[in-house]
Amino acid sequence: MAVRTTTNISITLPPEMLESAQKLAKAENRTMSELVREALRSYERQRRAELIDRARKRAGARGVTEADVVRIVREFRKENRMRKNEPPKA
Repeated sequence: MAVRTTTNISITLPPEMLESAQKLAKAENRTMSELVREALRSYERQRRAELIDRARKRAGARGVTEADVVRIVREFRKENRMRKNEPPKA
């Protein structure tokens, strides 16, 4: 027996939006599920880009550069590796 890798959900849409989605799915030879999955992927990409842009602006306003971030991340990772290699404290 195959393990299911998807889950069914129920959503509500205004009639006009449903009709538009159905037409789009038909025109692109896709299922409604494929259309919704792609819409969610697109939304996630857009949201991630907006968050990154906002973080860059805030960091820039504080004088933090991408080079600073890279350096800080490397230092943090190095410290974590060193801590993991330390013998347990008694």
